[in-house]
Amino acid sequence: MSRPRPARGLGTPRAETIVETSAGGVVLRVVEGTWCVLVIRDPYRKWGLPKGHAEADETAGETALREVAEETGLKDLRLGEELVTIDWTFRSSGRRIHKYTTFFLMYSEAGEPTPEFAEGITACEWVPLHRAHERISYENASEVVRVAQSIAEEDDSNQAAD
Repeated sequence: MSRPRPARGLGTPRAETIVETSAGGVVLRVVEGTWCVLVIRDPYRKWGLPKGHAEADETAGETALREVAEETGLKDLRLGEELVTIDWTFRSSGRRIHKYTTFFLMYSEAGEPTPEFAEGITACEWVPLHRAHERISYENASEVVRVAQSIAEEDDSNQAAD
């Protein structure tokens, strides 16, 4: 009589999950009378939002402003309200990473965005806010843009009522 074999994976330690935090921005600007959002093409040739890793002793807002400036070259950035934090899990170099990214609404009135090629950013474009969710490649980032859109529309309604 043969002995039963142990189930696969039993006795082997589960890969440690590394938690990473980052922050980014939904940068808005009025272009030809229309609210637009800045989108970037990342190293994977997908469209998304500028974001990046937090450095020691930075607040999420400070991280967001620094990373957006680094990835897009924009200097005229004003931090708005915190929108949402999204998270996802992926593997990198054999490690399991659980990443949390907090996004902020940001405003920029001047300057032309320039992609930071050293960071793998190959393009920056202003896209009408009401169409940006169609352009963004990542579903979770698309949802972040929808949150920003609802806030911008609410602000427009409040200003019209004043």
